[in-house]
Amino acid sequence: MKNKHLTDLERLEIEHSLRQRTSLKKIAAKLGKHHSTLSREILSRRIASDKGAFSRITNRCIHRTDCDRRQLCMDKPDCVRRCATCPRCNRICPDFQEDVCAKLSRAPFVCNGCKDEPRCVLRKQYYIHKTAHRNYRDVLVQTRRGANVTENELLGLDALVSPLIKKGQSIHHILANNPDRFDLHLKTIYRYVAGGLLAAKNGDMPRVCMLKPRARKPVEHKVDTKCRIGRTYEDYQAFIATAPELATVEMDTVVGRRGGKVLLTLQFVRCGFMLAFLRERNDSQSVIDVFSRLWTLAGADLFRRLFPVLLTDNGSEFSNPKALELDSEGQLRTRVFYCDPRATNQKSRIERNHEFIRMVLPKGSSFDHLSQADVDKLMSHVNSYSRPSLQDKSPYDLFSFLHGTDLLDQLAISKIPANEILLKPRLIP
Repeated sequence: MKNKHLTDLERLEIEHSLRQRTSLKKIAAKLGKHHSTLSREILSRRIASDKGAFSRITNRCIHRTDCDRRQLCMDKPDCVRRCATCPRCNRICPDFQEDVCAKLSRAPFVCNGCKDEPRCVLRKQYYIHKTAHRNYRDVLVQTRRGANVTENELLGLDALVSPLIKKGQSIHHILANNPDRFDLHLKTIYRYVAGGLLAAKNGDMPRVCMLKPRARKPVEHKVDTKCRIGRTYEDYQAFIATAPELATVEMDTVVGRRGGKVLLTLQFVRCGFMLAFLRERNDSQSVIDVFSRLWTLAGADLFRRLFPVLLTDNGSEFSNPKALELDSEGQLRTRVFYCDPRATNQKSRIERNHEFIRMVLPKGSSFDHLSQADVDKLMSHVNSYSRPSLQDKSPYDLFSFLHGTDLLDQLAISKIPANEILLKPRLIP
């Protein structure tokens, strides 16, 4: 059994045994594995849960027993109850510090079978065999495809290789004359060029153009191949079921020409409002930069109200969820979840709203000539357009009613008079 991957049935046995409070050493002996293998399996595949306790207020703050703060939410001036006894406390209190169960730092590292689990109000961790095996399969697939380099390494490679290719030099020539600057195989660089990861294209290499073109998929560049663990669409549904008051923001990318500028779009599901940000490259760092800007402009409180949950697809530009979820001090500011592959219906609202963008920027057109001011102008027109689903109100009207206009003013999004709205390519010459 050495060096053999765990099967679905073995994972089922682990879950069942954990619920029976069997020790990891006994489970390992039964499966013919080392107990350290089970420890790594459970720690890497366990999923977080916000499940509370029956008839108890879910408060995970370390100060919950002795805190006497009141009227934090400000919208109920007559409220006299302690905020610590309110389910909204943890989301709005600036002094919130999450209490973590000490049992999760030692074997078996999960709440399966814990006798205190029904009464515990802290964040829980569970080992579920179906989710664990699915995550295992996802990671197995992701590790067998894509580019195995960091974004900084890729940028460095692009800066050296692409200008030389565009001078007419072959990749073999470049490698032969720069042996100390590369740790990649010739075919790997060819694959990066063909996959659109570098500024140079196959058209810049005459001999490649003479060859019969092969059907190729774009090469993905995942920052974290395990990013989906605990963040699947199933996890999203379970999370929302425990906190239905939290708003979901759908996130996606609108692509112009291949290898050129792209748009990051953010759709506020409840009011239909959409933000769009121009990015030079379709990489994860450009997405992180957008959210860093939003965090600065909105401030911590408004940001957490606006972006409590992000739902996106499996694009490589969204493969660094921790950088989006945590602020500079390591505090949670949002939650990121991923739709199932090829399941566009799971974020259908943002997909439909992209139709307004395509009315001005048709599919296949280049975004390279655009500026952020052009994008802001476009989104002002799109968000001022009345929708039947909003009782003939515009997304701008609803968003400004719910959250004010301060952030919109900072983002240069304005209300366009109804009869002046233009959704044709001539809006942006």
